[in-house]
Amino acid sequence: MAAAIRTEKLTKSYGSHRGIVDVDLEVQMGEVFGFLGPNGAGKTTTIRVLLDLIRPTSGKAYVFDIESSADPAAIHRRIGYLPGEFALYDRLTGGQTLDYFANLRGGVDRAYQADLIGRFDLDPSRRFREYSKGNKQKVGLVAALQNHPELLLLDEPTSGLDPLVQQTFFSLMRESVKDGGTVFLSSHILSEVERSCDRVAIIRDGRLVRVDSVDALRDLSHHQVELRFTGEPPIAEFKDLPGVSDVEIEDHQLKLRVLGPITPVVVAAARLGVTDFLSREPSLEETFLAQYGREAAEMK
Repeated sequence: MAAAIRTEKLTKSYGSHRGIVDVDLEVQMGEVFGFLGPNGAGKTTTIRVLLDLIRPTSGKAYVFDIESSADPAAIHRRIGYLPGEFALYDRLTGGQTLDYFANLRGGVDRAYQADLIGRFDLDPSRRFREYSKGNKQKVGLVAALQNHPELLLLDEPTSGLDPLVQQTFFSLMRESVKDGGTVFLSSHILSEVERSCDRVAIIRDGRLVRVDSVDALRDLSHHQVELRFTGEPPIAEFKDLPGVSDVEIEDHQLKLRVLGPITPVVVAAARLGVTDFLSREPSLEETFLAQYGREAAEMK
């Protein structure tokens, strides 16, 4: 079976500015592939090269086994694309914007278009300039989905969407894959990729640092916990708990990092008279600093 996306030593240089370096990827037909990395890591550059919106400095990119710069029109006919920053003609309504994209493709299934508009709870009669960030994103998602694409290229697709609309988006994405589609999803949100993707590539500073299944990627996920006690924080009681690391006292609070189940920390905190308990999943930026920061420092 032909790969939906394949790159070979793909490199894009912006002179003194970093782009991407030697990116080797292969996305199989029918999978949801996450492209994960902090802002500025090279995700958007990679997608733009795949679409021939920019040309690589070296290396090659293939979509449906078509080299991206050889016949981009043949590629564009078969894909749906949502850019990271979706901005269009301010005076057009949402409906006119969707019809504009539909006409560029020679028409779409109007019943499916209407279904998408309804499921996203989008008012197509309002002008684009009147939309909030979230509603502009809805227009972009309908435009990407309305032609039943074989491949969806989505750059930060949930940006600006409230949680309920995000659920709608993920349901539609799963339906697209069930119908034989493929999804390439760029994100900087670890939990978003975990719940929606089959495999994930992690990019940092323009280079791939890991390509793996989502299950194998779960070891990146951890919680940062802050505990407050009536007296001096009992730091020794937590240092040897399973999965606990980076235990320290700051501003009379006990701070620690938990990899894996958080239950041992909760039980110990309750036993020792905790007065305040805060647990949060770190941002991807913080996760990268924790997982790859030491490696980068050692390479310098």
